[in-house]
Amino acid sequence: MRFSLVPDRVYQQYTDVTAQALTERGIRLLLCDLDYTLAPRAVKTPNEMVHRWIAEMKQAGIRVVILSNNRSPKRVNTFCKDLGISYVGHAGKPSVRGYRKAMKQAGVTPQQTAMLGDKLLTDMLGANLSGVLALMVEPLGGPVGAWNHFLHLLQRPFKAMAKEH
Repeated sequence: MRFSLVPDRVYQQYTDVTAQALTERGIRLLLCDLDYTLAPRAVKTPNEMVHRWIAEMKQAGIRVVILSNNRSPKRVNTFCKDLGISYVGHAGKPSVRGYRKAMKQAGVTPQQTAMLGDKLLTDMLGANLSGVLALMVEPLGGPVGAWNHFLHLLQRPFKAMAKEH
């Protein structure tokens, strides 16, 4: 477990993360952030592309669980129910608490787990502290608002240190 903001890999979007690549690394649990990782925040339900991607993961024996800091479970619950997957809400990322809870529920180790997200300070730091594979994507819909534009500028040097997929 390491204190680091550097992701292990950076991808343009979640669909660039393949079941084959995860399986080859021994990944059995894929934790995913929801907002701006699988869908822009304003999108309430998953589109067909998300459905196909989740089905590919399931077919490969990879369990997908949403790890969310959302305060209200309504959107996360609706999104996950439509996909037939579970979630850990109020995860408290970057705290390891939510990561450990999801791994315990799935019966896997950190070495068998990956985290896919779009934020360094929550998703990637939490993944690294938890000892899981840290996979970063560019935010779907792009950064929204001046603060997010600033944060994404700050993320560039750390993303540059990561290996491209």
